[in-house]
Amino acid sequence: MNAPEFPSLQEENHLKVLRLLEVNPHLSQRDLADALGVSLGKTNYCLKALLGKGFIKMQSFQKSPNKLAYAYLLTPVGIAEKAGLTVRFLARKVAEFESLMLEIEALKSEVNQAPVKAEDA
Repeated sequence: MNAPEFPSLQEENHLKVLRLLEVNPHLSQRDLADALGVSLGKTNYCLKALLGKGFIKMQSFQKSPNKLAYAYLLTPVGIAEKAGLTVRFLARKVAEFESLMLEIEALKSEVNQAPVKAEDA
């Protein structure tokens, strides 16, 4: 059986953006950058990549006083991509959790078998 293919760091960033935009498509790039904890330039780069892949589309508001205001809407392709990335991201987190639990058990065993108590050290 092949090992599952986990999302890359770039795909993980795309997933974060898709999740945020699904909940609030009216986020400005600056607000999106703040929510992600990344620079405005990196956010712009990520949005352009998602637009280029057809995962999101921009919609402007003709009646808005702020003519630079846009909504970033997930496309059907974007919704499908988000679902696939979510499954892969979850698989990676479960694998990390299982690995961490094994490491914790090994450390507990090591501590329980240690001949020197922490107070004596």
